[in-house]
Amino acid sequence: MENLINQIEIDWNQVWQWLLNWYWLPLFILYFGIISTILIENRNPTKTISWVMVIVFLPGIGVILYYLFGQKFRKVKRLQHINREQHTKLLAAWQESLIRMDEQLETIHEKIGTLSRVFDYLKNQKLSFFSLNNRVELFINGEEKFPVLLKRLREATHSIHMEYYIFELDHIGTQVLKILEEKAKSGVKVRLILDSFGSPDVIKYLRKNPPSYPFVAFLPVNFTSLANSNYRNHRKIVVIDCQYGFVGGINISDRYINLPNQKAYWRDTAMAVEGIAVNNLQIQFWNSWNQTDGEPFLLSEGYLNFNIAHIPERAAVAFSSSDPGSVGPFNMEAIILAINDAKERIQLCTPYFIPSEQLSTALEIAVSSGVKVELMLPERSDSYIVQHASFSFLKPLLQRGVQVYLYQKGFIHAKTICIDGQLAFVGTVNLDMRSFYINYEISSIVSDNAYCKRLEQQFEIDKQESDLVTLYIWAHRKKWKRGIDSLCRLLAPLL
Repeated sequence: MENLINQIEIDWNQVWQWLLNWYWLPLFILYFGIISTILIENRNPTKTISWVMVIVFLPGIGVILYYLFGQKFRKVKRLQHINREQHTKLLAAWQESLIRMDEQLETIHEKIGTLSRVFDYLKNQKLSFFSLNNRVELFINGEEKFPVLLKRLREATHSIHMEYYIFELDHIGTQVLKILEEKAKSGVKVRLILDSFGSPDVIKYLRKNPPSYPFVAFLPVNFTSLANSNYRNHRKIVVIDCQYGFVGGINISDRYINLPNQKAYWRDTAMAVEGIAVNNLQIQFWNSWNQTDGEPFLLSEGYLNFNIAHIPERAAVAFSSSDPGSVGPFNMEAIILAINDAKERIQLCTPYFIPSEQLSTALEIAVSSGVKVELMLPERSDSYIVQHASFSFLKPLLQRGVQVYLYQKGFIHAKTICIDGQLAFVGTVNLDMRSFYINYEISSIVSDNAYCKRLEQQFEIDKQESDLVTLYIWAHRKKWKRGIDSLCRLLAPLL
């Protein structure tokens, strides 16, 4: 028996020696497989190189980061398949609306000239119905949005559809949940989509206390699907009775109301729309719902309304949406197209600025051609790495003449663009790679004189709470700050 034990010990020693000598072989196979997968995916070259460097120079940790945030091949293929199915279902309705859209596009062409090409783009890509019969309202912060939203929710008679990235169990969140429960019990069809990463507390609460209406967690994150955490539904959409719609950067959270005891001031923007364009938001919600395990419903069951004749206003409204399965970065392309057609001024506001090369080039060309370009960012962000990565992109813009403002009053979370006082973007889209390529995003595109004028006026108000950054000031920042900017920029393609 003793000889047998000794033999076993000798065998284990041999196994240990083999592992010490050949440990690199399975690691090499693993790394070779991962890097080959990244190359096969044909990513943006900058992003490909970044992931390869992370995996090579952060052994072990790099593989984990790639598993959580980098892999996309199967997921994107599946999302692209879903998008094709959704487009096929809507094709018939789209064909029926083409004649009317073409007629109204001629009207907007006469009104705003080449800026109307954005609406042509959305029509040609079959992204959004275009319509003129709409009334729009701009909201600055939750103080303006929430009273109107709660009023519309209480008045609902047919349906309430809500889709949010962040939904918190605070004062405003509890109010909304209470109204949804009351409406569902009264016969109103209520459906709620919550992002599983952004709204975990409400999801847990609703699962523990099942409501009278269906709700779904978008792309649930658990141990077997950790990679889902990289694909987030960042949209904020409300559709009520297919008559009223809400979209923008404001989540369901008290932080957007700026209560007296609040630590930090939050500046954000949202919009409401009434009219034909609400159908676009309804379709976007329907698309999102069909990507969950929620029970399907038909749009023909009273969820579309193309016969709204009581809207006297003629606001031109369309919506640009994109997601990981999109054929292209539609939101980014729509923005660049509008920037290229600007004649006088461009005002951009974003909390996160990690632009693509195409967007940076468009801004540099615009300002170099004589267009006044103003960019507003927060002085203090809720993400240290993203903030410093954003700062690393400013010097080339300053050198070309872009006026950069750093908002001082608090955290500016608004995602808005106003061009020549004639065309406005308000939505969930940050000017960063994540919004352009990874997240589910949506932006309203509006041409309305009063709406655009107020957005411009608010930008001027926010400038009074901001510091103008000059090239001299930026070039003479402390070296350690510039070093942090450069270091964080290396992670920019992965953010």
